[in-house]
Amino acid sequence: MKLLKISAVVLIVFGIAGFAIYHFGTNMATDKIGDYVEQESANPGQVEEVKRQVAANPELQQFLKDGTENVDPSSLVYQTKEEAINGVIKKVGISELMDLQSMVSDGVTPEEQSEILALLEEKMSEEEILALKVLVNEELGL
Repeated sequence: MKLLKISAVVLIVFGIAGFAIYHFGTNMATDKIGDYVEQESANPGQVEEVKRQVAANPELQQFLKDGTENVDPSSLVYQTKEEAINGVIKKVGISELMDLQSMVSDGVTPEEQSEILALLEEKMSEEEILALKVLVNEELGL
């Protein structure tokens, strides 16, 4: 009986420790990736390249504009770029984002843009996508 109690206590301690490591580890990874994305997006060359790619793709322009007219920014799921980055990381996942990053590192074709949009629509709610659209439009000055 004493062995059973000790085993139960050890199991509970390991369970709590595992949850804490997962929770704090995920948050740390999200913060590090968020910082990296923020640094990359602060690069003027990156922003200009994104603007050029959006301008070259009417389908993407329309997607970014759809539903963003007359939206109250205070009612959005994500209020800041940091919240949006963390939300995307949690919904899409770090490994898929890394795959996407390697896919687009040498430029993005319209087919790849469509694939990325389809992935976001699959993984995220309409409210989250609307908030991302509004933030992207603000960031790019569209």
